[in-house]
Amino acid sequence: MKNILLTGSNGFIGSYFKAHYTNKYSIDTFSFRSNDLDKLSLSSIDSIIYLSALVHQMGGASEEEYKKVNINQTIQLAKKAKETGVKHFIFMSTVKVYGEETDIAYTESTPCLPKDSYGRSKLEAEQELKKLEDRYFKISIIRTPIVYGYGVKANIKNLIHLVNKIPILPFGGIENTRSMVYIGNLCYLMDQILLQEKSGIFLARDDESLSTSKFIELIARNLHKKVFLIKIPFFNAILKWIKPSFQKRLYGSLEVNNVKTKKILNYVNPYTVEKGIYFMIHGEKI
Repeated sequence: MKNILLTGSNGFIGSYFKAHYTNKYSIDTFSFRSNDLDKLSLSSIDSIIYLSALVHQMGGASEEEYKKVNINQTIQLAKKAKETGVKHFIFMSTVKVYGEETDIAYTESTPCLPKDSYGRSKLEAEQELKKLEDRYFKISIIRTPIVYGYGVKANIKNLIHLVNKIPILPFGGIENTRSMVYIGNLCYLMDQILLQEKSGIFLARDDESLSTSKFIELIARNLHKKVFLIKIPFFNAILKWIKPSFQKRLYGSLEVNNVKTKKILNYVNPYTVEKGIYFMIHGEKI
């Protein structure tokens, strides 16, 4: 049984991984908020899964805050891990390192042009980690689109609330395509990288991309709600003017192509989109 150190263990992804893989791995946890890095012993640790992050803040956060959490703390732990003899460091990154919404699917080798502080900090952390890599210290980087599942927060939580409360919504006829990943598929990818001890850049996604309209329809079906999606003239343009960031998420496309990732790891997602959305609403038994 491998000994794993997990950071961000109380977060959305960390909680799921800890709950579903505790019988497969010996999992220790570490928090920069609660624990002292100088007192941390890594002598028995085989691999580190680094999930700690300052994510995109709607209210804004400074460049210094992003640098402290997403770059400096990451590299501090990685350097200590390498010095101690830990063999494998898995870093959770984001497709925000590529940029924003686009009609061209991102791949593992797409040039990175992040547009905000969060994306820039994650990309710099990736670059600094790669400098530490050698034959004895493997670096694996996972770039994810939107992750969803039971207990999801932020925009998807708000969308579920809307569907649950309002029977008529102005989101009909949206024909964008967005890649997302169910948390169970993401954690399975992490599991495969751990087992196979593969290094490199990996992309996570469900097998099927969805339009915003289709996503809402699937949420409504699992909530057993009748929701009518109507198309309002100029709603898109008005939303783009008064709330451009929200408009991009609703109407913009963002796809990733992870054919290379699947080929390298030779794995199949264990959950379909339909099953993932079902579990997002109803929960998944362990």
